[in-house]
Amino acid sequence: MKRMRRIFGEDGRTVIVAMDHGMGMEVNPALDHTEEILKAIIAGGADALLLSYGIAVKYMDILQDVGVIVRCDGGYSALTSKGGTGCPNLLFSVEDALRIGADAVACNGFPGVPEEQACMKNVSELVRQGNAWGVPVMAEMLPGGFANSAPTFEETRLAVRTGCEYGASIIKTKFVGNDEEFRQIVEASYQPVVILGGAATKELPGLFSCIEKAIKLGASGVAIGRNVWNHPDPEAVTRALVKLVHQGASASDIHL
Repeated sequence: MKRMRRIFGEDGRTVIVAMDHGMGMEVNPALDHTEEILKAIIAGGADALLLSYGIAVKYMDILQDVGVIVRCDGGYSALTSKGGTGCPNLLFSVEDALRIGADAVACNGFPGVPEEQACMKNVSELVRQGNAWGVPVMAEMLPGGFANSAPTFEETRLAVRTGCEYGASIIKTKFVGNDEEFRQIVEASYQPVVILGGAATKELPGLFSCIEKAIKLGASGVAIGRNVWNHPDPEAVTRALVKLVHQGASASDIHL
């Protein structure tokens, strides 16, 4: 799809910064100054931003030169008994996202959760709409959902392949297993795989080492959120991600 060029660089790789957490998670005070953080991330060279519908609408004037991916599912929050671990509902359509300038859309795919059929129906519905409009769909394929904090290699490989079979254009998942196992996960996918960053950490060198390894093993990029916007210098972290993903930098060469 032509819009994939708005998400991926000429090298076929991407640095996506995720800022969709506020649809159900606590993001304040870190995101009190959303506009400033957005500008810093864009200045840092991010290829694309994964955003909530609200952020995409509010700040569309400063998003002209960066790819925009709008999350279309949600419906629960950290205040519910599920704590954000169940199957989200599809809340926005591809047409809704296009009206506010999106280049792609995203939703969760949770094979193995009790609500598996409903969750995967969300993926298929968004893909159906995306194909009608020429819009890529990024599926966040996490076996067992967010409740499964330690998915196995086999579970992740199955989930990644499932996202491809449902028609997703981009697969977002965790870095799982040893080097050979993660290589097999990437090879099982016939769509680009980007790895998520997980919980915020003060040990960025470890995260950078993981990213360096993932890229060498065939990943097409990253979709990192809290470790960027929750950092005192989000522009510097974004620049570091760009060096790792697009410039082949070593994690040991990056100093913040």
